[in-house]
Amino acid sequence: MPKVEITIPEHLEMQIAQMVERGEFVNREEAIEDLLSTGIKAYKTSGPMDEEEEGMGTGLEDDGMMGHDDEYVF
Repeated sequence: MPKVEITIPEHLEMQIAQMVERGEFVNREEAIEDLLSTGIKAYKTSGPMDEEEEGMGTGLEDDGMMGHDDEYVF
């Protein structure tokens, strides 16, 4: 399996560590692989937004996902 090195914000690292501690994932590698896979599937389902659709957003774009700057939903 190819190896990839990424740099992520501290708050994302903390969220991943918490998921591993709670037993949602066996380890960080599994967590990152599963979360990335889930995110790619969600992206393929919704697809990228073109310029016309961007102007017609839900109003949450300014506040981050789900109205919080530091939370992401996959």
